[in-house]
Amino acid sequence: MSVERTWIKSSRSQNTTTCVEVTTTFDEIRDSKDPHGPTLKTAVAPLVQAIKSGRFDS
Repeated sequence: MSVERTWIKSSRSQNTTTCVEVTTTFDEIRDSKDPHGPTLKTAVAPLVQAIKSGRFDS
């Protein structure tokens, strides 16, 4: 049985092809160009906090 998810894309990303979408439950991410492709299951809020803090900067 498949669960229907609702996806959100940033309003700032509407005119570009390089963006991701997140579920309304903030536990899954996907490439907006490939909505039927693979998804990344993760806790989105801590991931965003880590990105904003520069944790992944090289």
